[in-house]
Amino acid sequence: MLHKQMKKFISSELMSKEQQIALYQEEKEYIEKYKLISDDVTLIEKDPTTRFLEAYIERCDKETEETLSKESFSFLEHPIDYLQKHKNEFLYLESNWLELIGVDAIAFEVNDVFGTYDVMVGLKLKKKFEATLKENLRKELLGDEAKFELMFNQGDGLWDLNFALNYVEGFKEEMSLEEAYRLIYRFLFKLVERTEERSMDVS
Repeated sequence: MLHKQMKKFISSELMSKEQQIALYQEEKEYIEKYKLISDDVTLIEKDPTTRFLEAYIERCDKETEETLSKESFSFLEHPIDYLQKHKNEFLYLESNWLELIGVDAIAFEVNDVFGTYDVMVGLKLKKKFEATLKENLRKELLGDEAKFELMFNQGDGLWDLNFALNYVEGFKEEMSLEEAYRLIYRFLFKLVERTEERSMDVS
């Protein structure tokens, strides 16, 4: 899925620009690793802090799931502990970059019981990837207390995945929300890549 989406992304970028593609570190590394472009195409790496500049962001009420307010990119400058101070809220973020990795949106909140920063996503991967997906999650989430919830939603054809960002390599208590979302994206990108790689389904 990621492989196909990446090829589609390259095609659309090359149609609008002359032999150059502007993208971020994760996509650049992937394209180079799998040799998805010819040598005459230039890859321009964008400033990572701009990834979610165009994202659609909402603050929502946990209990009712009602939207409290729509936010601009500048809201992500808040420290991550904004969620600790507003435990009744969760953040909802949509972005075109998420489509690339087969994620519908990212919901982000503080767990009321454990106080961890919980990430909830719907992941577009086939059901056959279950064993590899679980294996990769166990390997990539650090620490003895690291847990995740993974369930295949037959109706949507999505994996409902819930994990604590605290156990992802690179997590820091003093991060901004913007840094947290970039870390979530990188984690999910690598998770999808390794899952497809292990299943030899990158055709």
